Amino acid sequence: MDLRFLTEYCVPVILAACLVIGYCIKHISWLDKVGNQYIPVIMAVLGLLISIPVTLGAGRMITVETLVSGAVTGLASTGLHQTFKAIIDQTNEKENKNE
Repeated sequence: MDLRFLTEYCVPVILAACLVIGYCIKHISWLDKVGNQYIPVIMAVLGLLISIPVTLGAGRMITVETLVSGAVTGLASTGLHQTFKAIIDQTNEKENKNE
């Protein structure tokens, strides 16, 4: 399966912004009422919304492709967070076994 097409749709600025905002949603105490199942949807919508000023700032027109790339990047931030979390948890588990 060739996943190179994903690099066309991933915008690093949007990815970083969604990672930070997603982390805040997850860890700020007064936002605890937001369920984990809603975070990917929030990140997709947020990525789509952030893609609009990023696109206009680059001097390009807003197209369906730019909106989709924003939403895909927002979803990618959720996946990236889960990957980092799994790696960190696995590392911590190995360190605890060595003690």
